[in-house]
Amino acid sequence: MNATVRLFWILTGFCFVAAAGYTVWNLFSYRDAPTYSTGVAGSSVEWVGTIGLALVGVLSMFIAFYIQRVFKGQGGELPEDRLDANIDDGDAEQGFFSPWSWWPIMLAGAAALLFLGVAIGVWIAFIAAAIGIISLVGWVYEYHRGYFGH
Repeated sequence: MNATVRLFWILTGFCFVAAAGYTVWNLFSYRDAPTYSTGVAGSSVEWVGTIGLALVGVLSMFIAFYIQRVFKGQGGELPEDRLDANIDDGDAEQGFFSPWSWWPIMLAGAAALLFLGVAIGVWIAFIAAAIGIISLVGWVYEYHRGYFGH
């Protein structure tokens, strides 16, 4: 996580430098062009790009600060921060997934049908909602009955 914190702090600095450079470049590039508000030639700041780059810097600063606080709060190093770590040290338990389950496909089809119903006709959305509820219940209770019941 140390590398991630450093990268976000570098991104913060880059975005602030880019915002300042963008502002200065814009002032020098368009000093002879008329402004939209007055119609006369003069330097003006293009606020959309300047504020956009500055806000990206602020948001990356927030992320860097948060990750740094989490890293210090954990009290331990992650495997990617150690030089002697193996690849298997970073493997975490991802959960249990059924490779033979058809319920997620049914649920995705119901969601697609629901969006189609919103776009074309509301009556299709009601059918999709019923299929979605049946699919969700089937997926949740898949291991509580039948061949795979516990």
